Amino acid sequence: MKDNELKKLKQQLEAMKQGIYADVEATLSEMNAQAGNIPDPNDRATVESDRSFELRLRGRERKLMEKINEALARIKGGTYGVCQECGGKISVKRLEARPVAELCIECKTLQEQQEKEQGR
Repeated sequence: MKDNELKKLKQQLEAMKQGIYADVEATLSEMNAQAGNIPDPNDRATVESDRSFELRLRGRERKLMEKINEALARIKGGTYGVCQECGGKISVKRLEARPVAELCIECKTLQEQQEKEQGR
């Protein structure tokens, strides 16, 4: 992988990380603003439902943040873009589409097929 491609992917990962931090800050601000007493049971249920949804989103983002940090560590360690299953190269197009990818497209396809077969 060329240095300029690696730099671009690192910037993309850092931007994803900053986006998650911004979402967390917005969620915290919104939750603090809604912390007051809501007397109407329907309004309270709506607020609780929205809060539950937001927390599920933040949970997913937490997992994504872990993957982003792992990808940044692989960049630092010089193993970014190397499939963790077969040791082959992960295509730049795949990394541009999914910068946290750990598997090449062939290994990922095989993994998904195996998961599908186990789910039957």
